[in-house]
Amino acid sequence: MAESSEQRILYLLKSRGPQSAAELARQLAMSSVGARKHLHNLLEQDLVTYADQPAKVGRPKRTWALSDAGHARFPDRHSDLTVELIGAVREVFGDDGLDRLIDARERDTLASYRVELADCADLGQRVRRLASLRRREGYMAEARRQGDGSYLLVENHCPVCAAAAVCQGLCRSELDVFRRVLGRAAKVSREDHILAGARRCAYRIEPVERRR
Repeated sequence: MAESSEQRILYLLKSRGPQSAAELARQLAMSSVGARKHLHNLLEQDLVTYADQPAKVGRPKRTWALSDAGHARFPDRHSDLTVELIGAVREVFGDDGLDRLIDARERDTLASYRVELADCADLGQRVRRLASLRRREGYMAEARRQGDGSYLLVENHCPVCAAAAVCQGLCRSELDVFRRVLGRAAKVSREDHILAGARRCAYRIEPVERRR
């Protein structure tokens, strides 16, 4: 089934953040009037919200964003069951048992990623391949080369956000996996974090000069 214009608008607001009707129209190759019509339909469904920003001249600029219900259109994977299982593991085995479970998951993920990245020739290719793997897992990930030579790995959606909210060791583990799979040639730091209130998770990856 073809994706509707309104579904594409929701995707753009999720993956690119708040935007004006004109900006959305350009990306969808439609008129601003058409984009605003779709946005008002989405507003009636409580899937989007808007904010008016004062302009130096003329009318305020209106930007559109996803509402909580709009974000819920991109659900966590099996979130309720996962949260229940985390609670059960913690109750039966304690925090140490939960940490061991996270460590086992981290080892499996790291081994899988290392196999997938084994043929990458340089850091840029490794970051792009990693973004592709994360995208397949539902993170809406993308890799962006920055002007200073670093890379930004952006995850516009977290399919395990509900689980991470009750077990933040999952986020720690994720950062550890990125650092280990990219190796000593890269310095990896988290810049944005959904659980800290950001729209997305983002990781800056800086090349590290190897000493001879």
